[in-house]
Amino acid sequence: MYSRVQRKKKKINPYYFLLFFILAGIGGVIWFQIMDKKGHSEVQEVANTFIQVLESKEYEKLENVLEKQSYTSLDYTLEEVIDKYDRIFNGINISNIHASKIEMGKVKNHGYELSYQLSFTTPLGTVENLNYKTKINKTDGKYLVKWDPSLIFPGMEGKDKVAFHYKEAERGEIKDHSGNGLAVNEDFKWVGVVPLELGQGIEKDNTLQRISQQFEIPIEEINQKLNQSWVKDNLFVPLKIIESNKAEIMPGASYQNIKLRYYPLKEAAAHLIGYVGKATKEDLDKNPKLSDGNMIGKAGLEKAFDKELRGKDGGEILIVDELGNKKHEFQKVEKIDGEDIQLTIDSYIQREAFKHLKGKAGSTVVMNPKEGGLYALVSSPSFDPNKMVQGISQQEYDLYVKDENKPFISRYAVGYAPGSTFKTITASIGLDSKVTYPDKLRNIKGLSWQKDGTWGRYSVTRVSDVQHVNMSKALIYSDNIYFAQEAIEMGEKTFRNGLNQFIFGEDLDLPIVMNPAQISKQNTFQSEILLADTAYGQGELMITPIQQATMYSVFQNEGKIVYPKLLNDKSERKTKSAISSLTASEMMKNLTAVVSDPNGTAHLLFNPAHQLAAKTGTAELKMKQGEKGNENSFLLAFDAEKDSFLLLSLVEHYTPGSSATQLNQLFIEELFSYFK
Repeated sequence: MYSRVQRKKKKINPYYFLLFFILAGIGGVIWFQIMDKKGHSEVQEVANTFIQVLESKEYEKLENVLEKQSYTSLDYTLEEVIDKYDRIFNGINISNIHASKIEMGKVKNHGYELSYQLSFTTPLGTVENLNYKTKINKTDGKYLVKWDPSLIFPGMEGKDKVAFHYKEAERGEIKDHSGNGLAVNEDFKWVGVVPLELGQGIEKDNTLQRISQQFEIPIEEINQKLNQSWVKDNLFVPLKIIESNKAEIMPGASYQNIKLRYYPLKEAAAHLIGYVGKATKEDLDKNPKLSDGNMIGKAGLEKAFDKELRGKDGGEILIVDELGNKKHEFQKVEKIDGEDIQLTIDSYIQREAFKHLKGKAGSTVVMNPKEGGLYALVSSPSFDPNKMVQGISQQEYDLYVKDENKPFISRYAVGYAPGSTFKTITASIGLDSKVTYPDKLRNIKGLSWQKDGTWGRYSVTRVSDVQHVNMSKALIYSDNIYFAQEAIEMGEKTFRNGLNQFIFGEDLDLPIVMNPAQISKQNTFQSEILLADTAYGQGELMITPIQQATMYSVFQNEGKIVYPKLLNDKSERKTKSAISSLTASEMMKNLTAVVSDPNGTAHLLFNPAHQLAAKTGTAELKMKQGEKGNENSFLLAFDAEKDSFLLLSLVEHYTPGSSATQLNQLFIEELFSYFK
């Protein structure tokens, strides 16, 4: 007999099942959120890297972010994708790439959609807010960007390409008042060689020697250019730019056409017109609108009016198919050729004014005294601006730089003590203030004078010992003592008030850099010696030849200054009253006597066939009284009958036979004939 054990099953509470499922669900949600957050972080990292690659143009890093299947399915290799970006963005020189409005959203099948906008700068200008969209998918456990050509430029597909056609604006020309070219665009030739066509050994050496002699290119320079790293047997190697009519057929020499800036007056107008050159890195940094290789004004009016002359380049960026057929115009800008600039300059007068300086250090300004137009602005010695454009050798450039007469200085815009030509201003102020009058005599003895013992060892000197001196004689003989005494009698206040009626301290409205004319370094002379010295054109006076010519225009305009102008436009002439018309008339009569009187310092210029008024001057440059210093020679001369011209000429450190008066004697005759 046995006993039976009865087991009872324990009944499970259904609430336990519910709790289990709730906890499992919460865990799943947490796990899913963790995994989703991790996935989102990975996607964000890929998106950031892709955007960074685009902005920095580091296309070799695309390998790490692009889905391989996306580009191989379009028959691209990774290398081809990278090369496509490089050819377009670096080949066209696209810069300042910036991404904005970067957004990312989740889509079905655990993928993400990335959208963004790109802005960048092409050589044609700024492209803004281009819209891009792509997907970021998980492939082999990794999130990667799905690529197609529309991620380069929207609208691109398949094997589309980008074509860039650049249209360079034609630079405007600079012309004289008659339309003659001062800066023009001319056709030239590059003379060069193709190494394959030179032969070998002795034949090659002989050919290069002939080319060297024919075109005046040192054989060392030719060999240096042939040894450049980029040179290949079948490539044209440029050697020198020559004028088109000098391109002769000869064995080994090849030619290519090129259009360049040309300056017909060469040295005669180099300082005024200036020259162009390729934009440097510094130029590009200053002006982001410039592109590498742009030709810009480097000096003179080419630089002053560069924006107007240069115009605006244009072109088009197109999306084309594999065969080059146009599909879509991505960016287009019409080119705008530069403006022509017409000056008041007269080519003939400019050329002749330069020629008559005969290479001496100096300047000549010729002005239309009635209208203010500048007929000539000449500085000597000079340089050939065409060499700056066509290519100047280091040896030629060094010759300019080492020249003690400094050929790069624009002397018409440099301040000088004007010397005795300034006595015309002192006399005019004296007449207007009623201190000076034509018949007033001063009894002056000897060749030196000082007011009193307070002047110490300082005295004013003169050249001619004329005892009884009136204003007319003082101008004819150029008497320093007379004008020093007149200024002291006027006193500083009256004299300065008279000077302030002129253009001292003013900036002239000219596209030329120069300091305003200066009376003295301080607002007062602070000594009678400086007052006396200023009266005859020395002291601390600093006046450029342009400013001198402007001041002296009062004598042909009834006491009004006519301001100079360089642009031949329709603007009204600008004037300013400086002296009375009565004084201007009296001065005209006396300055005519400086030429006609046999004792006059400008009598060399006398010709009974016409009426010329003039005043000569010298300004001595010395450190102290008693020593002999170098002298600058000046000449003021103008047509006293028909007012056709006013001339102001300067010769630095002149020597006997080369004063401003002597150098300009024939030139003044030419001016009278030219304006007849």
